[in-house]
Amino acid sequence: MFRSVPPLRRRPGHALRGTAVAAAIVCAYGAGVVSGSGSQRHTAVAGGGSVLDEAAAQIRGRAATPVDRGELDRAAIEGMLRGLGDRWAHYYSAREFDDAEGRLTGRYSGVGLWLGGDGGSRVLVASVQPGTPAARAGVRAGDVVTAVGTTSVDGWDISRVAEALRGRPRDTVELTVRRDRRTKRFHLVRAPVPGGNVTVTDLPEHACLIRVGAFTRGTGRDVRDAVTGRTPSGRPTGGVLLDLRGNPGGLLDEAVETASAFLPGGPVVTYEPRGRPVQRRTVSAPGDAKTPLVVLVDAGTASAAEIVAGSLRDRDRAVIVGSRTYGKGSVQEPITLADGSVIELTVGRYRTPGGRDLDGVGIEPDVAVSADRPPDVAERRARTVLHGLHATMPGTD
Repeated sequence: MFRSVPPLRRRPGHALRGTAVAAAIVCAYGAGVVSGSGSQRHTAVAGGGSVLDEAAAQIRGRAATPVDRGELDRAAIEGMLRGLGDRWAHYYSAREFDDAEGRLTGRYSGVGLWLGGDGGSRVLVASVQPGTPAARAGVRAGDVVTAVGTTSVDGWDISRVAEALRGRPRDTVELTVRRDRRTKRFHLVRAPVPGGNVTVTDLPEHACLIRVGAFTRGTGRDVRDAVTGRTPSGRPTGGVLLDLRGNPGGLLDEAVETASAFLPGGPVVTYEPRGRPVQRRTVSAPGDAKTPLVVLVDAGTASAAEIVAGSLRDRDRAVIVGSRTYGKGSVQEPITLADGSVIELTVGRYRTPGGRDLDGVGIEPDVAVSADRPPDVAERRARTVLHGLHATMPGTD
């Protein structure tokens, strides 16, 4: 699979199985894109004999501090990945990777956060899943995580913070964050986290707001149901406000399906894996190409979420409102090793239908709202734009 969120880890943006950033899920997930039907399996070399095996044997036999071979293997693999200079390359134990996949399919227990990063050393709350312990306690997107329990997370990557926040249902965990130069502590009780990351809110004049927190399994179907009226609210003939703020990405298939809900056909995204032909993803099934559409974005909109926003803009289907997006335009592919562990490598860059590479650039909104303004300011502006689009539709009084 390829990811389109930055990948599960320490910086924004990523997506898992489906067709992957930085962020891991607690949902914590980075900005990455994951695509593909499965990971490759590589068999361990029988008999050893490499210089790495020799070095491991010497270290285990002579080092003053005893060390397990598994620890040495992990350190060696992580060292090789660092040598690539690929900020999104990562290594997962079999348990870590299974847990990451579970988060994308709703099989995990935690507090309901998607974690991202700022491109540096800080771990941020990318988004908060509605109805979860974190949401009820008042944790907000943009909060900077400083400690879990009594332990500072300084120097931790996203996946380590995510692992510390997960645990058995009904167990408690303390989360400390920094918000507007103030420290806030939250006592959270872990619970099974629902897989749904789509919430639909009715707006005046038969419009609706569709909030997508991350692209997990079933997200595209839920968005299409809301657009076509297969929800209690009915079809939003007055327009759709698609809120992708703080969305760190997720499954590439789900991003394509979400964009398809608003397009009549044609291209959604392309990417070119090393040594393989260009991969073109097109509309999965014709969607609603006429209802007025506004997309809300911000600096936390990354990877798979940028694929959706970029495709809708390049196809002249939506007006983009908010602040510049994160700029995660690379594709990661997980490769399964003989012991079930996984290395995740960047294998290419994706491009929007117009041929734009968003990596390190992001999407500049059509209607800019300063990132320093409160979130409700951007939403009010987006509603105004949506109202204007609806008013100019043929047949509108």
